[in-house]
Amino acid sequence: MDNPVITLGERGDKSALEEKCVLTPKFDADGLIPAVAMDAETKEPLMLAYMNEKSLLMTLELGEAVYYSRSRQEIWHKGATSGHVQKVKEIRTDCDQDALILYVEQLGAGACHTGRSSCFYRKVSLDDGRDPAALSFTQADLTFDPKAVYHDK
Repeated sequence: MDNPVITLGERGDKSALEEKCVLTPKFDADGLIPAVAMDAETKEPLMLAYMNEKSLLMTLELGEAVYYSRSRQEIWHKGATSGHVQKVKEIRTDCDQDALILYVEQLGAGACHTGRSSCFYRKVSLDDGRDPAALSFTQADLTFDPKAVYHDK
């Protein structure tokens, strides 16, 4: 038996968009929508990426995060190179459906190409008065060797 084809809804009037229980994402002028991946258990942010319609549909069909790489201009199945796959547990959208949150189970050693578990490994120092604004590490240690995983880096 073939899997059913997943489709997205048509964008209608504002009240229908905000109150209907149909996924009708609003892609930007480049055909993209921001997607924040968060750990499904800890709720910690892992990464920010973008999806186009095709990658969003692939994510829905596969149950694994598939993004659109703006730098490479191609579909990017998270973990295809590194083995660090993101199993999607839940997807949320905001009120006007122009942003997504993916709650994922991060498989493998990490989400970030720098070798850390999260791309959000630094924080802005809000009260030190420095100019320019300073950053400090929240996670300095690597969870994997990016040179061993990404041979072209």
